[in-house]
Amino acid sequence: MFIKVAAMQHIETVEALAREIWTEHYLPIIGREQVDYMLSRFQSAQAIEEQIANGCLYFLIREAEEFIGYISIQPKEQELFLSKIYVRSSRRGKGYGRKAVRFAEELAKEKGLGKIVLTVNKNNILAIKAYEAIGFKKVEALVQDIGKGFVMDDYKMEKKRSEK
Repeated sequence: MFIKVAAMQHIETVEALAREIWTEHYLPIIGREQVDYMLSRFQSAQAIEEQIANGCLYFLIREAEEFIGYISIQPKEQELFLSKIYVRSSRRGKGYGRKAVRFAEELAKEKGLGKIVLTVNKNNILAIKAYEAIGFKKVEALVQDIGKGFVMDDYKMEKKRSEK
């Protein structure tokens, strides 16, 4: 179900999924200009390659023969940063996000990390509710300047890893 991204073919698949999912999901939240800017800056093939080179791990989510989403994680000193978790709109509500978080929890356990941390746009109400439903708690409000007059206006959320 989770396939580690290493080859350019998979990087290009992530880039295509990002364009599809972000455009559909984030246009009403942050608008076309910021979506396009963030895709170019953070989810282009070149940006993804650089992130992987700097220690980010990307995994495609596959159902049968179709790629339906992706996650990106980055192990830190005491925590696992769940940088990205995206699923196609046609597959949302079917447990893939929950499975992706469980997958991240297993990776955190393997690395001896005690919690998973993520950031989520303050206006991404459905995602916030989904994260809270699986044990994430808001711990901080963040506003980060990402250039070109845009900011990421997020909540930092965390979930302590269960010992199971």
